Amino acid sequence: MPVKKLKAKGSKLKTPSKSVRKSAAVKKELPRETGLKLSVYDLKGKSVGKINLPKEIFGVKVNDKLMAQAVRVYLANQRQGTVSTKTRGEVKGSSRKIYRQKGTGRARHGSIRAPIFVKGGLVFGPKPRDYSMKFPKNMKKAALSSALSAKLRDGEIKIITGFEKIEPKTRVLAQSLKVLGDGGKKRKLLLVTPGADAKNVVRAGRNIEGVSILSANMLNAYSVLDTREIFFMKESIDPLVDCFKKEKANG
Repeated sequence: MPVKKLKAKGSKLKTPSKSVRKSAAVKKELPRETGLKLSVYDLKGKSVGKINLPKEIFGVKVNDKLMAQAVRVYLANQRQGTVSTKTRGEVKGSSRKIYRQKGTGRARHGSIRAPIFVKGGLVFGPKPRDYSMKFPKNMKKAALSSALSAKLRDGEIKIITGFEKIEPKTRVLAQSLKVLGDGGKKRKLLLVTPGADAKNVVRAGRNIEGVSILSANMLNAYSVLDTREIFFMKESIDPLVDCFKKEKANG
């Protein structure tokens, strides 16, 4: 049906006005958000600014199955697999028949090294084996970004500054963590450092109960999920982003 007849019959089809067209053009020209804003806290627990976190690391869709797979692979790779037991052919003892087959009234036996006797061999005991499992790098990074996104969604990530100038004393770091955290209650806390520039932080925090310290390039999905709180030093965000960029370039 022609457009003119539709208008004559009172149809709702109308051409967009100039103002609507201009606003639509403005929306297309507006830059999209490229990160997630998070407050930055100093040693006294006061907010001193904002930081823009990359969405490709802290704002991805949470993949529970991938994170579970990453944790399973990580724990399997921690197993040494060095345990070993001896079979009846490896234990000490004579191989002669311990007594005659018939006429004793007792059960028939052939060797003192049989599993039924004390100090005998073990049946189906563990032997040295390799428990390690392979996990592709792209899946490893995807699991890490999924874990970080889940922690950020639950409000368990804080960005801190000023720790690079802290004294290498446990008392000083413990007091700062008490102010920034939940009042000193026992909890699992992960402190992420930029790397070699945070030697004082490592020295001050290695004896604090419940506190783990990792550099940004050593982060993994298990270490992130096995904590209640994560404190990122402000300087550790750039090394973390660089690690993801390197993996993409190598892939």
